[in-house]
Amino acid sequence: MQDDNKSNDQSIDFGVLNEFLGYRLRRAQMNFFSKFAEVCSDLGISPGLFAVLAIVERNPGLTQTAVAQVLGNDRSAMVAAVDKLEHKNLLERRPAKNDRRSYALFMTEHGTEFFATLVERVTSYENEMAKRLKDEDERLWLLDVLERLAK
Repeated sequence: MQDDNKSNDQSIDFGVLNEFLGYRLRRAQMNFFSKFAEVCSDLGISPGLFAVLAIVERNPGLTQTAVAQVLGNDRSAMVAAVDKLEHKNLLERRPAKNDRRSYALFMTEHGTEFFATLVERVTSYENEMAKRLKDEDERLWLLDVLERLAK
């Protein structure tokens, strides 16, 4: 009797899916996000929240709208993300200098310290994941290819 309930990815024939870059990228992304959750879930930080923190840390004073645009996020999703980060005392909103109707984002002192710890964790897991590559040259090549595909 044939087992119709194949549960192991190794036994599944993905057919044409394995020929598509987008599908392979999505599977790799899901794997990376799963590992991210393992190392950061106790802190209540998702990859999306991490990205917001990373942009604000390097670009203090950007408006919520600007951060949403650079990350490709919906403005309403950005409001919810900033609300979470503000509630955790990681970011603060201040009226934007050029437009009082908008808010500029800044790291709090606690946020700066928290982000440094977060970066250490993420760097550690990224280094573990990168061990699957041949060497540093292959890692740099992959970063270059992904950058070109993202444009």
